[in-house]
Amino acid sequence: DMQMGMSIGLSLEGMLPISVYPRMNFLLLAMNQLVNHLDAIPRFSAYRPKVIIRVAVGTDKPLDPGPQHLGDHAAALRMMLKKVEVVQLRTPRCVVENYRRAMTDDCSTILVEYPELYDAS
Repeated sequence: DMQMGMSIGLSLEGMLPISVYPRMNFLLLAMNQLVNHLDAIPRFSAYRPKVIIRVAVGTDKPLDPGPQHLGDHAAALRMMLKKVEVVQLRTPRCVVENYRRAMTDDCSTILVEYPELYDAS
């Protein structure tokens, strides 16, 4: 929660923070800031905070970390967020283009990575 709040504050000061959550389940702890601030501020003010959020969906290989580290909540985030884009990076080819787009778009972006693709060609 504090990490997301600090990222929003940095954004409001004109910086482009990249906030990294190693597992999507950890991002759930920042939902207050994400939903009630980052997504809502552009709807009730002239401020347009922009944060790039990098998050990974856990994998059960080579070791299963348990259900608290395997959640993919991208669909639920898409339903909740009106001003923050949620992009699932399902192919290695789309990673660079979507990071570039996240940097140049006017809105905040959540980039959902799938670590099992890290070794894909």
